[in-house]
Amino acid sequence: MVETPGYKETLDYIYERLPMFSRIGKAALKPDLTNTLKLCAALGDPQNEFKSVHIAGTNGKGSTSHALACVFQKAGYKTGLYTSPHLVDFRERIRINGVPVPHQWVIDFVNKCKPLIEEINPSFFEITVAMAFRYFADEQVDMAIIETGLGGRLDSTNIITPELSIITNISYDHKDLLGDTLAQIAAEKAGIMKPGVPVVIGEQNDETERVFFEHSVHNNSPLYYAESIWEMARVKQDLNYQYYKAYHKTNDELTSIKTDLTGNYQQHNIKTILTAVELLSFSNPGLSLSGAIEALAVVKSKTGLHGRWDVLQQAPFIVSDVAHNHAGLSEVLGQWAQVSAPRKHIIMGFVKDKDVRDVLSLFPKDATYHFCNAQILRAMPAEDLRQLALEAGIMGVCYPTVAEAVASVTKTMGAEDALLITGSFFIVGEAMEFIAEKQARVMPTLA
Repeated sequence: MVETPGYKETLDYIYERLPMFSRIGKAALKPDLTNTLKLCAALGDPQNEFKSVHIAGTNGKGSTSHALACVFQKAGYKTGLYTSPHLVDFRERIRINGVPVPHQWVIDFVNKCKPLIEEINPSFFEITVAMAFRYFADEQVDMAIIETGLGGRLDSTNIITPELSIITNISYDHKDLLGDTLAQIAAEKAGIMKPGVPVVIGEQNDETERVFFEHSVHNNSPLYYAESIWEMARVKQDLNYQYYKAYHKTNDELTSIKTDLTGNYQQHNIKTILTAVELLSFSNPGLSLSGAIEALAVVKSKTGLHGRWDVLQQAPFIVSDVAHNHAGLSEVLGQWAQVSAPRKHIIMGFVKDKDVRDVLSLFPKDATYHFCNAQILRAMPAEDLRQLALEAGIMGVCYPTVAEAVASVTKTMGAEDALLITGSFFIVGEAMEFIAEKQARVMPTLA
């Protein structure tokens, strides 16, 4: 798509004018919901003009959000989807039926809101949430799937009253902001629970179960555990799909599922999605488990989901995953261990506020490593990462940019080799952008 004149300047304004967590870290965070409430009040409280589902969790909330949006789209609903962060284009954050918000709409919104921005001084995330809510209200969506950015209780999205709240799972991440125990982190995520609104918990954990129970009692919110309702077993897998048998414990029914969500960890998200759909079907005509199962086969094509065990190229095999914490990387590296190749390469980079020493212990010793840093202030310098990796017994080469790392590695790879790109959204996003540009240059030559 050709970029609309003025779009780049608009993005430059909000990137440079507003503090942005994904670029500078916790200094960008605001301590409460005041700014978001002020922004939305000035915009006519758009969050009250559409139905919604609210999704929090340490891992899996992006996949779950996209898949649930796909279910509603396939059922004929005009469906809004708000997620973060983006990989390549800012507009990935705000979509309707898989289509990103238009360039011109973003330009007009920011220009109109500049006096408001100067008065309130919101964060980047706060203005983005307000933008999404106003767009969904203007376009009269039937349903909006809203993913939290960080935590839940104080997340800017937490001014909605949804039809259903979902917490995918709880594991360690952002301990300096959310707490250093699973119970503390769960309490922050449980902050999205609203009085009388049902809650789906994707994965059970002894340390968090009491927290969720107490919050649900306090809010009079019915609590549903997906793992108590569904069991799943994978029966086949290829590069593009996974095939499962799913057993509904309550109904004693067995069904077959084909999904384009190809990460091993997606079976947890699928249980969550099916549980959510079953609950939402009571108040949303046309929504059904059979429709959800059909939708699971086309999540990526319908919603634009990328970066979750995302096969970018088949020969040589190149896969990317945005996993960046211990739980997420454990799953991804477990799947990576199943990849057979004569030479296996890993391109990795992290942000400075992650417990990198902890996750480095997960990485295998039988790969060739390439360290790089994304082009953001929050990125851990590649040389710092190399030194930490060396302490963990991992040796590799440094590159000043992701693009240079990808270019260097792919130049030397044989057709049977494999490459994993991981560590952060920003590493994967810059790698995707470079590979897409490279493929675009090659295609005219081939034609």
